[in-house]
Amino acid sequence: MKVAELARAAGVTAETVRHYTREGLLSPRRNPDNGYQLYGHHDLNRLRFIQRARTLGFSVREISDILDHADHGDSPCPLVRDLLAQRLPTIRQRIAELEALAERMEQALDTWQDMPDGVPDGHSLCRLIESLPEETRPLSTMPAGDCQ
Repeated sequence: MKVAELARAAGVTAETVRHYTREGLLSPRRNPDNGYQLYGHHDLNRLRFIQRARTLGFSVREISDILDHADHGDSPCPLVRDLLAQRLPTIRQRIAELEALAERMEQALDTWQDMPDGVPDGHSLCRLIESLPEETRPLSTMPAGDCQ
């Protein structure tokens, strides 16, 4: 299979296939006549595995480690359990922080419903945000990037 054929069979984009190939998660062979990358059913199975692992929040690096264990005949299951067990408390904390944020947003919207719009005048930028109590703080523990 060529890149586009593998992508279609797995329900992903061709760029996704190329990305995982660059990351070393897929290992196509080269067609000696034209240099095209050719993928087999083994690659399709790996790609489907990668997709499942991504739905559990595993990073490309973690998936690489999992696949490396499997490629060397070692069970990756203990590693998979450990990684999820380590990550779960952090995910639960992020969920709690996001729920608290949603509650603050709902309260703000309720409070602001009947407030008039203001125009910046050198003393005020936005009356809505400035009306929030000082003790309301932004989420300081939330990472700016993704959860990899």
